[in-house]
Amino acid sequence: MRAMRRVILGVLLVAIGVAAWVVSVRLWQTPSATPRFPEGELVDLSHAYDEQTIFWPTAEPFRLKKEADGVTAAGYYYSANGFSMSEHGGTHLDAPVHFAQGHQSVDQIPLQRFFGQAVVVDVTQQSDATADYQVTVNDLQHAEAEQGKMTSESIVLLRTGFSHRWPDAERYLGTADRGADAVPKLHFPGLDPEAAKWLVERGVRAVGIDTASIDYGQSTRFESHRTLYAANLPAFENLTALERLPLRGAFIVALPMKIAHGTGAPLRAVAILPK
Repeated sequence: MRAMRRVILGVLLVAIGVAAWVVSVRLWQTPSATPRFPEGELVDLSHAYDEQTIFWPTAEPFRLKKEADGVTAAGYYYSANGFSMSEHGGTHLDAPVHFAQGHQSVDQIPLQRFFGQAVVVDVTQQSDATADYQVTVNDLQHAEAEQGKMTSESIVLLRTGFSHRWPDAERYLGTADRGADAVPKLHFPGLDPEAAKWLVERGVRAVGIDTASIDYGQSTRFESHRTLYAANLPAFENLTALERLPLRGAFIVALPMKIAHGTGAPLRAVAILPK
Protein backbone atom coordinates (compact mmCIF):
# COMPACT_ATOMS: atom_id res chain seq x y z
CA MET A 1 0.00 0.00 0.00
CA ARG A 2 2.82 2.39 0.90
CA ALA A 3 4.57 1.60 -2.38
CA MET A 4 1.37 2.35 -4.29
CA ARG A 5 1.02 5.67 -2.49
CA ARG A 6 4.60 6.58 -3.40
CA VAL A 7 3.91 5.81 -7.07
CA ILE A 8 0.71 7.90 -7.09
CA LEU A 9 2.48 10.76 -5.32
CA GLY A 10 5.35 10.63 -7.84
CA VAL A 11 2.94 10.73 -10.77
CA LEU A 12 1.11 13.69 -9.26
CA LEU A 13 4.37 15.60 -8.72
CA VAL A 14 5.43 14.97 -12.32
CA ALA A 15 2.01 16.07 -13.58
CA ILE A 16 2.14 19.24 -11.50
CA GLY A 17 5.65 20.00 -12.79
CA VAL A 18 4.60 19.52 -16.43
CA ALA A 19 1.50 21.69 -15.91
CA ALA A 20 3.57 24.45 -14.31
CA TRP A 21 6.04 24.33 -17.22
CA VAL A 22 3.21 24.58 -19.79
CA VAL A 23 1.64 27.52 -17.95
CA SER A 24 5.00 29.32 -17.69
CA VAL A 25 5.62 28.89 -21.43
CA ARG A 26 2.18 30.22 -22.28
CA LEU A 27 2.62 33.19 -19.97
CA TRP A 28 6.01 33.93 -21.54
CA GLN A 29 4.38 33.97 -24.95
CA THR A 30 1.58 36.36 -24.00
CA PRO A 31 1.94 40.09 -24.77
CA SER A 32 1.45 40.99 -21.09
CA ALA A 33 4.45 38.87 -20.10
CA THR A 34 6.70 39.88 -23.00
CA PRO A 35 5.81 43.31 -24.39
CA ARG A 36 6.46 43.55 -28.10
CA PHE A 37 6.75 46.49 -30.43
CA PRO A 38 4.15 46.74 -33.21
CA GLU A 39 5.15 44.97 -36.40
CA GLY A 40 5.49 47.22 -39.41
CA GLU A 41 7.85 49.12 -41.70
CA LEU A 42 10.62 51.03 -39.92
CA VAL A 43 11.27 54.68 -40.80
CA ASP A 44 14.48 56.39 -39.68
CA LEU A 45 13.62 59.87 -38.34
CA SER A 46 17.24 60.90 -37.68
CA HIS A 47 19.80 62.69 -39.82
CA ALA A 48 23.28 61.16 -39.95
CA TYR A 49 26.18 62.98 -38.29
CA ASP A 50 28.88 64.15 -40.70
CA GLU A 51 30.65 67.32 -41.82
CA GLN A 52 27.36 68.65 -43.25
CA THR A 53 25.32 68.24 -40.05
CA ILE A 54 23.58 71.47 -39.09
CA PHE A 55 24.23 72.95 -35.64
CA TRP A 56 23.14 76.16 -33.95
CA PRO A 57 25.39 78.97 -35.25
CA THR A 58 27.19 79.30 -31.90
CA ALA A 59 27.56 75.55 -31.23
CA GLU A 60 30.58 73.34 -31.87
CA PRO A 61 29.96 71.34 -35.08
CA PHE A 62 30.49 67.61 -35.52
CA ARG A 63 34.11 66.53 -36.02
CA LEU A 64 35.27 62.99 -36.74
CA LYS A 65 38.91 62.08 -36.13
CA LYS A 66 40.27 58.88 -37.63
CA GLU A 67 42.38 57.12 -35.02
CA ALA A 68 43.05 53.79 -36.73
CA ASP A 69 42.36 52.33 -40.15
CA GLY A 70 44.37 49.46 -41.56
CA VAL A 71 45.85 46.05 -41.10
CA THR A 72 47.60 45.58 -37.77
CA ALA A 73 50.98 43.96 -37.16
CA ALA A 74 49.05 40.83 -36.14
CA GLY A 75 47.49 40.65 -39.59
CA TYR A 76 43.87 41.66 -38.93
CA TYR A 77 42.01 44.80 -39.99
CA TYR A 78 41.12 47.37 -37.32
CA SER A 79 39.51 50.82 -37.47
CA ALA A 80 38.40 53.31 -34.81
CA ASN A 81 37.42 56.98 -34.68
CA GLY A 82 37.01 59.74 -32.15
CA PHE A 83 34.41 62.51 -32.40
CA SER A 84 33.46 65.78 -30.76
CA MET A 85 30.45 68.09 -31.02
CA SER A 86 27.92 70.13 -29.08
CA GLU A 87 25.03 68.34 -27.35
CA HIS A 88 22.58 70.37 -29.43
CA GLY A 89 23.00 69.66 -33.13
CA GLY A 90 21.79 67.22 -35.71
CA THR A 91 18.81 65.12 -34.66
CA HIS A 92 18.93 65.44 -30.90
CA LEU A 93 17.07 65.43 -27.61
CA ASP A 94 16.55 68.55 -25.52
CA ALA A 95 16.44 67.60 -21.84
CA PRO A 96 14.29 69.75 -19.53
CA VAL A 97 17.37 71.09 -17.70
CA HIS A 98 18.36 72.83 -20.96
CA PHE A 99 15.99 75.68 -20.05
CA ALA A 100 14.64 74.71 -16.60
CA GLN A 101 17.08 74.87 -13.71
CA GLY A 102 17.01 71.83 -11.45
CA HIS A 103 14.88 69.78 -13.84
CA GLN A 104 15.66 66.46 -15.50
CA SER A 105 18.95 65.93 -17.33
CA VAL A 106 19.24 63.41 -20.15
CA ASP A 107 19.98 60.48 -17.86
CA GLN A 108 17.09 61.37 -15.52
CA ILE A 109 14.29 61.38 -18.09
CA PRO A 110 11.98 58.38 -17.56
CA LEU A 111 12.33 55.83 -20.36
CA GLN A 112 8.58 55.97 -21.02
CA ARG A 113 9.08 59.42 -22.54
CA PHE A 114 10.98 57.87 -25.44
CA PHE A 115 8.24 55.46 -26.55
CA GLY A 116 4.76 56.45 -27.67
CA GLN A 117 2.03 56.82 -30.24
CA ALA A 118 2.83 59.37 -32.92
CA VAL A 119 0.48 62.31 -33.41
CA VAL A 120 1.58 64.18 -36.53
CA VAL A 121 0.47 67.81 -36.86
CA ASP A 122 0.98 68.87 -40.47
CA VAL A 123 1.72 72.59 -40.96
CA THR A 124 3.72 72.30 -44.17
CA GLN A 125 1.48 74.71 -46.11
CA GLN A 126 1.71 77.38 -43.43
CA SER A 127 5.48 76.92 -43.15
CA ASP A 128 5.92 77.15 -46.91
CA ALA A 129 4.07 80.46 -46.82
CA THR A 130 6.25 81.92 -44.06
CA ALA A 131 9.47 80.57 -42.58
CA ASP A 132 8.60 82.27 -39.28
CA TYR A 133 5.40 80.29 -38.80
CA GLN A 134 4.49 79.20 -35.27
CA VAL A 135 2.26 76.17 -34.70
CA THR A 136 -0.86 77.46 -32.94
CA VAL A 137 -3.37 76.09 -30.46
CA ASN A 138 -5.84 76.11 -33.34
CA ASP A 139 -3.52 73.84 -35.36
CA LEU A 140 -3.41 71.38 -32.46
CA GLN A 141 -7.15 71.51 -31.90
CA HIS A 142 -7.77 70.98 -35.61
CA ALA A 143 -5.53 67.90 -35.50
CA GLU A 144 -7.56 66.56 -32.58
CA ALA A 145 -10.85 67.24 -34.33
CA GLU A 146 -9.64 65.37 -37.42
CA GLN A 147 -7.78 62.47 -35.79
CA GLY A 148 -8.81 62.18 -32.14
CA LYS A 149 -7.67 63.46 -28.76
CA MET A 150 -4.01 63.60 -27.73
CA THR A 151 -3.23 61.60 -24.58
CA SER A 152 -0.45 60.85 -22.11
CA GLU A 153 0.76 58.18 -24.57
CA SER A 154 1.12 60.68 -27.43
CA ILE A 155 4.39 61.93 -28.89
CA VAL A 156 3.40 65.02 -30.86
CA LEU A 157 5.42 65.53 -34.05
CA LEU A 158 5.25 68.93 -35.77
CA ARG A 159 5.73 68.48 -39.51
CA THR A 160 6.82 71.73 -41.16
CA GLY A 161 8.48 70.15 -44.20
CA PHE A 162 11.79 71.91 -43.47
CA SER A 163 13.68 68.62 -43.30
CA HIS A 164 13.63 68.62 -47.12
CA ARG A 165 15.98 71.62 -46.95
CA TRP A 166 18.66 69.69 -45.03
CA PRO A 167 21.69 70.01 -45.22
CA ASP A 168 21.48 73.43 -46.89
CA ALA A 169 21.93 75.67 -43.84
CA GLU A 170 20.93 78.79 -45.80
CA ARG A 171 17.52 77.32 -46.58
CA TYR A 172 17.10 75.29 -43.39
CA LEU A 173 18.13 77.93 -40.84
CA GLY A 174 17.72 81.09 -42.87
CA THR A 175 21.47 81.71 -42.83
CA ALA A 176 24.68 79.77 -43.33
CA ASP A 177 26.65 82.26 -41.23
CA ARG A 178 28.30 81.11 -38.02
CA GLY A 179 28.79 82.79 -34.66
CA ALA A 180 26.67 85.06 -32.47
CA ASP A 181 26.05 87.55 -35.30
CA ALA A 182 24.21 84.82 -37.24
CA VAL A 183 21.55 84.19 -34.56
CA PRO A 184 19.36 87.26 -35.43
CA LYS A 185 19.28 86.00 -39.05
CA LEU A 186 17.60 82.68 -38.19
CA HIS A 187 14.25 82.00 -39.85
CA PHE A 188 12.44 78.66 -39.43
CA PRO A 189 9.10 77.51 -37.96
CA GLY A 190 8.50 76.56 -34.35
CA LEU A 191 5.85 76.08 -31.67
CA ASP A 192 3.86 79.06 -30.38
CA PRO A 193 4.23 79.51 -26.58
CA GLU A 194 0.46 79.29 -26.05
CA ALA A 195 0.45 76.01 -27.96
CA ALA A 196 3.26 74.78 -25.72
CA LYS A 197 1.09 75.50 -22.68
CA TRP A 198 -1.79 73.64 -24.32
CA LEU A 199 0.40 70.54 -24.85
CA VAL A 200 1.54 70.63 -21.23
CA GLU A 201 -2.11 70.70 -20.13
CA ARG A 202 -2.81 67.72 -22.40
CA GLY A 203 -0.04 65.82 -20.63
CA VAL A 204 1.57 64.47 -23.79
CA ARG A 205 4.72 62.35 -23.53
CA ALA A 206 7.12 64.39 -25.73
CA VAL A 207 7.17 66.88 -28.61
CA GLY A 208 9.24 66.69 -31.79
CA ILE A 209 9.83 68.95 -34.78
CA ASP A 210 11.67 68.83 -38.12
CA THR A 211 13.43 72.18 -37.58
CA ALA A 212 16.41 73.30 -35.50
CA SER A 213 14.40 74.39 -32.47
CA ILE A 214 11.04 74.05 -30.72
CA ASP A 215 10.92 77.87 -30.69
CA TYR A 216 10.88 79.55 -34.08
CA GLY A 217 14.06 81.07 -35.48
CA GLN A 218 13.33 84.68 -34.51
CA SER A 219 12.59 83.85 -30.87
CA THR A 220 14.70 85.71 -28.32
CA ARG A 221 12.95 84.53 -25.14
CA PHE A 222 12.55 80.81 -25.98
CA GLU A 223 9.22 80.69 -24.20
CA SER A 224 8.09 77.37 -25.67
CA HIS A 225 11.30 75.71 -24.48
CA ARG A 226 10.81 77.15 -21.01
CA THR A 227 7.15 76.13 -20.80
CA LEU A 228 7.69 72.54 -21.92
CA TYR A 229 10.81 71.93 -19.87
CA ALA A 230 9.40 73.41 -16.66
CA ALA A 231 6.89 70.55 -16.94
CA ASN A 232 9.68 68.00 -17.61
CA LEU A 233 8.36 67.50 -21.13
CA PRO A 234 11.35 66.81 -23.43
CA ALA A 235 11.67 67.75 -27.09
CA PHE A 236 13.18 66.10 -30.18
CA GLU A 237 14.68 68.56 -32.69
CA ASN A 238 15.93 68.27 -36.28
CA LEU A 239 13.78 65.22 -37.05
CA THR A 240 13.40 64.06 -40.64
CA ALA A 241 11.10 61.93 -42.83
CA LEU A 242 7.94 62.92 -40.95
CA GLU A 243 6.16 63.00 -44.32
CA ARG A 244 6.43 59.20 -44.40
CA LEU A 245 4.27 58.86 -41.29
CA PRO A 246 0.48 58.74 -41.23
CA LEU A 247 -1.15 61.40 -39.08
CA ARG A 248 -1.96 58.68 -36.54
CA GLY A 249 -1.03 55.06 -36.05
CA ALA A 250 2.79 55.04 -36.07
CA PHE A 251 4.72 54.03 -32.96
CA ILE A 252 7.80 56.08 -31.99
CA VAL A 253 11.04 54.87 -30.42
CA ALA A 254 13.44 57.77 -29.76
CA LEU A 255 16.50 56.83 -27.71
CA PRO A 256 19.20 59.42 -26.87
CA MET A 257 22.80 58.84 -25.89
CA LYS A 258 22.69 58.54 -22.09
CA ILE A 259 24.86 61.48 -21.05
CA ALA A 260 25.03 61.96 -17.29
CA HIS A 261 24.00 65.53 -16.40
CA GLY A 262 23.48 66.20 -20.12
CA THR A 263 21.30 69.08 -21.28
CA GLY A 264 20.89 67.34 -24.65
CA ALA A 265 22.12 64.33 -26.60
CA PRO A 266 22.24 62.83 -30.09
CA LEU A 267 18.99 61.01 -30.81
CA ARG A 268 18.20 57.94 -32.92
CA ALA A 269 14.48 58.20 -33.56
CA VAL A 270 12.54 55.52 -35.41
CA ALA A 271 8.89 55.20 -36.39
CA ILE A 272 7.16 51.83 -36.73
CA LEU A 273 4.42 52.25 -39.30
CA PRO A 274 1.10 50.48 -38.89
CA LYS A 275 0.52 47.51 -41.16
